[in-house]
Amino acid sequence: MITKPKLLVITLSGLFLGACGQVPSQSMSMRGTAVASLAMPVPGTMVSAYESRSQLIENTENYQKNETNPVHVVAQQPISTFSVDVDTGSYSNVRRFLTREGQLPPVDAVRIEEMLNYFNYHYPNPTGQHPFSVNTEVVNSPWQPNAKIIKIGIKAKDLEIKQLPPANLVFLVDVSGSMDADNKLPLVKKTLTLLTEQLRPQDKVTIVTYASGEDLALAPTSGADKDKILKVIHRLKAGGATSGERAIQLAYEQAQKSYVQGGINRILIATDGDFNVGITNFETLKGMIAEKRKSGISFSTFGFGTGNYDEQLMEQLADAGDGNYSYIDNEREAKKVLQRQLSSTLATVAQDVKIQVEFNPATVKEYRLIGYENRVLSNEDFNNDRVDAGEIGAGHTVTALYEIIPVGQKGWLNESRYQVPVNSTKANKQEYAYVNVRYKQPQQSKSILLSQPVPARSLGLAQSSSDTRFAIAVASYAQQLRGGQYNANMKWDDIFKLAQSAAQPDEFGLRAEFLDLVKTAKSLSAEPVKP
Repeated sequence: MITKPKLLVITLSGLFLGACGQVPSQSMSMRGTAVASLAMPVPGTMVSAYESRSQLIENTENYQKNETNPVHVVAQQPISTFSVDVDTGSYSNVRRFLTREGQLPPVDAVRIEEMLNYFNYHYPNPTGQHPFSVNTEVVNSPWQPNAKIIKIGIKAKDLEIKQLPPANLVFLVDVSGSMDADNKLPLVKKTLTLLTEQLRPQDKVTIVTYASGEDLALAPTSGADKDKILKVIHRLKAGGATSGERAIQLAYEQAQKSYVQGGINRILIATDGDFNVGITNFETLKGMIAEKRKSGISFSTFGFGTGNYDEQLMEQLADAGDGNYSYIDNEREAKKVLQRQLSSTLATVAQDVKIQVEFNPATVKEYRLIGYENRVLSNEDFNNDRVDAGEIGAGHTVTALYEIIPVGQKGWLNESRYQVPVNSTKANKQEYAYVNVRYKQPQQSKSILLSQPVPARSLGLAQSSSDTRFAIAVASYAQQLRGGQYNANMKWDDIFKLAQSAAQPDEFGLRAEFLDLVKTAKSLSAEPVKP
């Protein structure tokens, strides 16, 4: 179920009172539904400028509905397959709801994998022929008695900015009327300025803008001419309707003209996703981007704003375009994505990365994948190199968690009356699972396989690495925001304590900020506050 923010604006003798609540919707999309806030001035009082501009405030934010992954019985379905995901937009968008809107986010705005992968973890760098390392750790679960959590961590090789190949970048900027807000176009301009300041002479930038029509605002320009690029960025103004589809076509045309063989070729769209002119159908736009990616040009999305934000479109277009999705809610987030993490944002080191985990029926009875609901693949897709999957950028870390019930322990499901037990005398009891990872080198069509077992041994949660404890705390936070179905007796205070125990190292203060978000979420939730 999707929830929608509802704003009630009341003016009493010049005093502005705002109350935020949440109302349910039966639709996957918020679009086309009048989720309204009525301005109700008392007779004889002054009506605010805000009220006079709009007596009816409609919220059209749009989120893809994802049902929580179910529990599987290993004897019936021993294999789990999914595509990796390095998007982080869900985390910063949820942060916006908690801190800016002062309310809990819609359930479907919370994607656990994007919460996990917002943070960098200290996994070892790859040392062999593969562009990333694969690391596993098994610990006792804080949620389900007798359960354990398998953490799978991937660390891509690091590349400094000076090591990146030449970049051919197209900034595709929404300058329609809907972008006329402080947290939209002005923040877009700050974001693109941060990126421009890091360009090298060998890099090229093209700027395409769109509103009622599309415009080539800047022809391909060397990164050495920063002043010229910045002048175009700084004079961008909002106004008009939103014709996104034709602008996307123009952006690809320009990217193709400046294509750099062996380099970075990427379109970066900055928008609220509110397309309302031309082709606006979600599946049509997604299909167009998926077809265009075959040209070797990736498509990344940077989301901005509130009220009309189309998060489903932004996340899915980046997925279809072999790019990344980020939600920029403040300048600090812009610096994280396009300053500290520029290499991982732009440079891909592995494409079509898929993970397949085979659970050992001699040691594991049940399992569930935590998050990645819209990244789950059919098992037969794993070996099919024509099936698209996620990309990993330089320096990226990817984290996935499974909760498992070992054989002989009580789990979520009732015991089967007719299930035949595994022959314990011949079974391999040294492993919980076997992890297979498939990936392609950039611009290659044949995948490479990397495999390793998960030993059947575990640590107490308190004895595990700080990265593992923190990842489990983040997953607990996300699960709680989605209703806490699998958190059992774990409450906000328990989540806070677990995160606090793993709050260091914290190079950029992200873990400290997370602790504040946990406290904010608790204050907004229905959980009783301890005296």
